[in-house]
Amino acid sequence: MTWRPQYRSSKFRHVFGKAATKESCYDGVPITRSVQDNNFCAVNPRFLAVITECAGGGAFLVLSVHHRGKVDPHHPRVSGHRGNVLDIKWNPFNDWCIASGSEDTTVKVWEIPPHGVLKNLTVPWKELQGHSRRVSLIEWHPTANNILFSTAYDYQVMIWNLDCPEQVIKNPVRTISHHTDVVLSMSFNTDCSLLATTCKDRKVRLMEPRSGNLLREANCKTHKASKVLILGNMKMLLTTGTSRWNERQIALWDQDDLSVPLLEENLDGSSGVLFPFYDPDTHMLYLAGKGDGNIRYYEISSEKPYIHFLTEYRSHLPQKGMGVMPKRGLDVSSCEVFRFYKLVTIKSLIEPLSMIVPRRSESYQEDLYPMTAGYKPALTADEWLSGINKGPVLMSLKPGSQIADSYSEMSKGTGNSLDTRRSQSRPGMLQLQYIQDQMGTKDSKEDGDHADDDRSRMPVSNGEDLALCSPPRTENELRLKFHRQQEEIRRLRELLNQRDVRIKQLELEIKNIKNSQPQGSL
Repeated sequence: MTWRPQYRSSKFRHVFGKAATKESCYDGVPITRSVQDNNFCAVNPRFLAVITECAGGGAFLVLSVHHRGKVDPHHPRVSGHRGNVLDIKWNPFNDWCIASGSEDTTVKVWEIPPHGVLKNLTVPWKELQGHSRRVSLIEWHPTANNILFSTAYDYQVMIWNLDCPEQVIKNPVRTISHHTDVVLSMSFNTDCSLLATTCKDRKVRLMEPRSGNLLREANCKTHKASKVLILGNMKMLLTTGTSRWNERQIALWDQDDLSVPLLEENLDGSSGVLFPFYDPDTHMLYLAGKGDGNIRYYEISSEKPYIHFLTEYRSHLPQKGMGVMPKRGLDVSSCEVFRFYKLVTIKSLIEPLSMIVPRRSESYQEDLYPMTAGYKPALTADEWLSGINKGPVLMSLKPGSQIADSYSEMSKGTGNSLDTRRSQSRPGMLQLQYIQDQMGTKDSKEDGDHADDDRSRMPVSNGEDLALCSPPRTENELRLKFHRQQEEIRRLRELLNQRDVRIKQLELEIKNIKNSQPQGSL
């Protein structure tokens, strides 16, 4: 038997981290000094929110995601809490809605004005009063609209329905009371039929969130878990924590059997908490340690050895927390697959960090950007509470594309548009009718969806929101914006040429099919 080196090919082998220049960072931000093991930052394609240090209550800043340079020290804040803010999260289906949890035992939901916070915001849209101690974590439902999860130092996990007329909500729709200590993290699977939690009592729990039933529980003596992630639809859980020798460690678990971990791997002897971030589209796992300057990234597979180390981003600036941009806010023209917003407390700085796959071609890379979760909810709050589970509504990241319908609706629509009986006897006519239907539905969709896009989105150019884009202040910024505009024009011309070529191809196919059919059948 000849020896063969075991190389593993991966398109993400050479992913590298590209930090933004000093001019593109958020400078002068008074980042909170809280010792809570949270990210303290939340990002969506329009705004960046960061918890700040302040006296006399809790507050956080909301800035345009396209802001550049120094932040005004007197910038208006969201300051309606009486205690320090411990966690903030943007609504995944509304870029102008954000929730915050505080030491004053309340959760408040805020509506951000269309052009940002221009004056101090003190009156929330909703106030949730149910916890008896400080609220440490909040999470939005990944597919249902206006469902919010919160947990506090009273060891309770509460589920809130925001679709009600009351401004102050005192009764959650469900309270989960399986924990005997403080809940450290929460994670959902794709359709939110499962909720995983880690607790200070060292146990990992897997439960059904709607009913609150405890399904499985892990109590491993060799691994003390602090953060947990459900890895999409791979039926596996990943936890970060420490070993019995206080080494930082990651563990992988079978979702159906939490008795023994599938894999345990020691990383180093540092003391900072490891924050895991998982991208279900690329199956990449990122590990960022609190107080570290580096970020490790791995690729996850469903077969042994399950976790494949790729490489590591190194920096001399330690991070206190990390914000993550949703996939729909990435710059696909530069092959960006993930973007962090790194909180650097020692310099009062927020540094964007892009993870990029090096490619020579400047065109859209289909293999890097599969259909991903969009900004439309799959369910209403009442539908989810009634017992329905649905995966996310998918969208394409290709420039100019529209949100895709679910696969069932697509197959149903195609079946209605074609006569299956005729297609069996005349396959050529099936192809002709299919191409004509595709061209017709595409044109009608593009014409009909312009009004919806105008209402749901503000104009975006080269990944920047024109309404929120600040004017250039220096000659360098003006030159940079000029080059970006030229790049946008070049990209749009290339996209237009591609569409012209596609139209000609479809016309040629129609002509060939017509010529291949006898006159009687046409």
